[in-house]
Amino acid sequence: MQFEPARLWKTLTEVDGEAPRVQCHLCSHFCVIHEGQRGKCGVRINERGILKTMVYAYPAALNVDPVEKKPLYHFLPGTSTFSLGTMGCNMACSFCQNASLSQPPRLGQEIRGNFMAPADLVATAQETGSESISYTYSEPTVFFELVEDTARLARQKGLSNILVTNGFMSPSCLDTLGTAQTGLIQAANVDLKAFTEAFYVEQCGARLAPVLENMKHMRELGWWLEITTLLIPGLNDSPAELAEMAGFIATHLGVDTPWHLSRFHPDHQMLDRPTTPRGTLLAAREIGQAAGLRYVYIGNIAGPDFGVTLCPGCHKALIDRQGFTVTANTLQNGTCPGCGVVISGVWG
Repeated sequence: MQFEPARLWKTLTEVDGEAPRVQCHLCSHFCVIHEGQRGKCGVRINERGILKTMVYAYPAALNVDPVEKKPLYHFLPGTSTFSLGTMGCNMACSFCQNASLSQPPRLGQEIRGNFMAPADLVATAQETGSESISYTYSEPTVFFELVEDTARLARQKGLSNILVTNGFMSPSCLDTLGTAQTGLIQAANVDLKAFTEAFYVEQCGARLAPVLENMKHMRELGWWLEITTLLIPGLNDSPAELAEMAGFIATHLGVDTPWHLSRFHPDHQMLDRPTTPRGTLLAAREIGQAAGLRYVYIGNIAGPDFGVTLCPGCHKALIDRQGFTVTANTLQNGTCPGCGVVISGVWG
């Protein structure tokens, strides 16, 4: 692989004649990286005082997915999204469900991927009939340069761009991606993993506060935003914590922000926890609804109404889903045909 110059970083003053250090400004770790070393993500390296990305144009996962799989339920429902991701991540979640893709670079292991330039990615997205490109699977922040260049070409071709992210990027990263109208990204699903700093530090090697600020920033940029939380028994599923989380979403992101509650299953290093009980998911949905959230969905488990979009006015079922497939959509120009209430989202 040929390493490309990275973006969003600066050179630090030399200390006692040592080789130049650099500081990465891509995510909220703000890593200081010495000559020959990598940042916490494992895919950005200091080569003789120049920060380089080790994954530019080397996607390790490509697929065409329903946009509902991201999950996004209020953004172009029923359409396909061309999904791509490289190796690497800026978090070290003990329960990661994509650890074989995200974690090896952090451990200094081989970085895999097949060369595919941004123009090729966009062309392939068009060939598949996708209406958007999703930067997903690992953490799109760490392959920012590929996201930026691909997203710019995608916009020129009339495609939308989606980030599926842990939300731990830097504010300057968000500003560089720009507003939904004139910038590069139109929608995001943020994985809000818990609502305590302790969880983020102990289970993810990160911090909660930047994620909360970044979600508010995304709203300011006009991105369509949906939130996903994986409920892990005994770690982030207490009624008190879920009520705080739901209250934050309602107050700071808006009651029309969809909240996806996902069922945990043992994975990666977290093999000592049971699968999330159905009752916990149902109780969490009630907590979200009690906080005023209008669209609370349950995923990773089958249920008769877990993926149904209901009108907040007359409670009519507007969009029915079976798994990731839209089986019925009665919205009329984004409004309920029964009572005329506007349903928030991007519908076409």
